[in-house]
Amino acid sequence: MKKILSIITIFLLIICCFTVQSEAYKKQNSNNKINDLFFDQKISFFMKIAKFPSLSACIIEGDEVTWSNYYGYYDLENNKPVSEDTIYNVGSISKTITGTAIMQLWEKGLFNLDEDVNNYLPFSLRNPNFPDVPITFRMLLSHSSSLYPESGLEGVQYYYWFNFSEDPPFEGYPYPWLEEHLVPGGNCYYPQRWSDYYKPGEYNMYANVNFDIIAYLVEIISGESFLDYCDKYIFQPLEMYDTSFNLSELDIDNVAIPYHYHNGEYLQINELSYMLGGFTPSDKYWRVHMYPAGGLYTTVSDLSHFFICFMNNGIYNDIRIIEEDTLIEMKKIQPPGNDFGGEYYGLGCAVNVTFPFNKEGLYGKSGGVFGVFAMMWYRYSDEKGVIFFTNGDIMAERYGMITQLIAFLLCASLFNK
Repeated sequence: MKKILSIITIFLLIICCFTVQSEAYKKQNSNNKINDLFFDQKISFFMKIAKFPSLSACIIEGDEVTWSNYYGYYDLENNKPVSEDTIYNVGSISKTITGTAIMQLWEKGLFNLDEDVNNYLPFSLRNPNFPDVPITFRMLLSHSSSLYPESGLEGVQYYYWFNFSEDPPFEGYPYPWLEEHLVPGGNCYYPQRWSDYYKPGEYNMYANVNFDIIAYLVEIISGESFLDYCDKYIFQPLEMYDTSFNLSELDIDNVAIPYHYHNGEYLQINELSYMLGGFTPSDKYWRVHMYPAGGLYTTVSDLSHFFICFMNNGIYNDIRIIEEDTLIEMKKIQPPGNDFGGEYYGLGCAVNVTFPFNKEGLYGKSGGVFGVFAMMWYRYSDEKGVIFFTNGDIMAERYGMITQLIAFLLCASLFNK
């Protein structure tokens, strides 16, 4: 334990020295090109320590991207360097798209946020431990529905995430799969899926399946498939032409291959049988069941269009896709307002988040799974936003703490550039 603490202490000292050196260098030399070169060296250093094969990043100020850059290789076997066209899976950042879709329908007056979702679903969604308490749209969007997180649920997590090798839409999803999964007596029902301690609305706790239900409600209320709806009302208006929940609609040659670092080598996700066993994906790209919660593919450039819209009262390039009052509601900390895992929840996003090296309030979202890590955050104090993607992860067995630290440092470095 002492050895581990010593290593971490030394590492932190190195980072601090590196940061101080950067600030001193800026004062001594005002040449932007030299400063940018030094910044690039710092980013490359972070990537090397964290075992990130590639990194794509941008900084947003006001209604424009003021800086962007691309580092490393998105395909190690073929030495393909990252560019503006490189497409990444962004994990749970997907939820901000799904949340936006349902809130577009809300602002049209098609439902009430505090309305029982059973008024729309073809099955009864109730926590069997609290059958008399309605579950509302607000509860699903803010993770307070009393649905329990996937982690730790034996038999649920890997099936839910990994057991797919085709692209959506999937037969039987979202219905009747949701009923079979969430209603007692269903073919893939797990009683542990529901909290037996917290009633709906009583506690925020993160569960991906909330956004499977939200996506299904988008389909029911709009009368369109979730995939078609997002393309028509979000991606196309925002000129997100390299963005989709369906990998087959994108240029596969530009898609970053996810890598998990293990025992000194980079493994593709279809090589993780030592960890996932029979649930190991058959392909090197993620194709997940719960795509509305974690299956979005996009570029940094495309997602910057969405985030500029999110930061600027619903408008990108003079195109409005959502009303300002709707965004205000989404960015509020939602009841019951408890801190869960360092985050407070708005509607489809995290709100007033702080983390090491950045103690100021943020809103946005991060996402990650094996071979994937992404951050999209907006800082209140100076109205600056940052986005970065990597095709590595923060779950390397021997480097987990270090890679998490590096992720925070990367985000703070981008904000402070």
